[in-house]
Amino acid sequence: MSASPSPLTEHVGKHPDEPNMMDPSLLNDPFTGYGRLREQGPIVRGRFFDDAPVWFVTRFEEVRQILRDPRFVNDPAAPALNRAAEESPVFRFLEQMGFPEHLRPYMTGSILNQDAPDHTRLRRLVSRAFTARKITDLRPRVEQIADELLTRLPEHAEDGVVDLIKHFAYPLPITVICELVGIAEADRPQWRKWGSDLVSLEPDRLGTTFPEMIDHIHELIRERRDSLTDDLLSELIRTHDDDGSRLSDVEMVTMVLTLVLAGHETTAHLISNGTQALLTHPDQLRLLKDDPALMPRAVHELMRWCGPVQMVQLRYATEDVEVAGTMIHKGDNVQLILVSANRDPRHYTDPERLDLTRHPAGRAENHVGFGHGAHYCLGAGLARQEAEIAFSRLLTHYPDVSLGVPPEGLERPPLPGNWRLASLPLRLH
Repeated sequence: MSASPSPLTEHVGKHPDEPNMMDPSLLNDPFTGYGRLREQGPIVRGRFFDDAPVWFVTRFEEVRQILRDPRFVNDPAAPALNRAAEESPVFRFLEQMGFPEHLRPYMTGSILNQDAPDHTRLRRLVSRAFTARKITDLRPRVEQIADELLTRLPEHAEDGVVDLIKHFAYPLPITVICELVGIAEADRPQWRKWGSDLVSLEPDRLGTTFPEMIDHIHELIRERRDSLTDDLLSELIRTHDDDGSRLSDVEMVTMVLTLVLAGHETTAHLISNGTQALLTHPDQLRLLKDDPALMPRAVHELMRWCGPVQMVQLRYATEDVEVAGTMIHKGDNVQLILVSANRDPRHYTDPERLDLTRHPAGRAENHVGFGHGAHYCLGAGLARQEAEIAFSRLLTHYPDVSLGVPPEGLERPPLPGNWRLASLPLRLH
């Protein structure tokens, strides 16, 4: 008997003129695949995992336009949609992935799925931890963690090769965000495993991992309530206990979940993707070594050129809206494609080329790697700082670092919406 198809791939190919997000051409080479769709038009008809119709928005200006347009909402159950939440592709996806029904509010109720005024209320509760001043104050600690991890890298080498993801790119941001939130050091390896399980999109892993995470956070809150400190979790508990209308039980749990996962997963793969890019573009690496002050601009370009987040969460039109000559009807699903927008030749000169000098110093962000508008990444400043420190410290500790395998030997799991390496073997010399 042949194996039954994955619930995420069984619809691929059903509509030849409407590409499915699980199409191999989009998973294995999203830069070319979504780039081809971009050149077909700014708004292209496609299919979500479950075969639901979706509009792919592929070009820079149109992506930014919709990201800042309040007529497109994140909440699949928004009253303005006039439909049952269960009709949303997101709810069908959770069902396919085996999420227990009683736990689904922890996925759909996060800050990522909220719109104003709830999104504004939740964002204000944690935004003080991510101000420019707070991030600057964190810099010495981030540098200390990076130096400690890099000093120990040779201890993990086998035949002169060490996996940068396992021993540096992951431990750095997860240590920073866990210290900020208040996650004990002993629990951090478990969080890394949970994060890998969640992005795997494998029902067996998700069905067991997600309940474990929710139970763990509830237990963590119970323990911290008895011994409040100055960490972010204690601040959330104080807010909840002082006025439950400002932060519900579910919102508190999902906030911890979102902050810890988003606070290390994306940054870890920005560091690994960026390191690979630098080591395979020696001319750009030389620019950076000759002018370390270029680093902030370099991080912006790496986020544009090889950022780990290829698309944002689904948006839903709350009314008929015409975008670039295409009528998007009320209730339509809209998928904004960052990977194609960030290489749009209408916005960038020679967009396929990695150019660390592309982004002028001191100018507004000229890419959508961290999103745009009300849902712009809350931790973008921290992520950029961690990446700047990671690259500069790596090159300081190991100026002759190189890939431990040929570039074509690097493996990337085919995950929709994510561009990440399974490992990054390096020779430290």
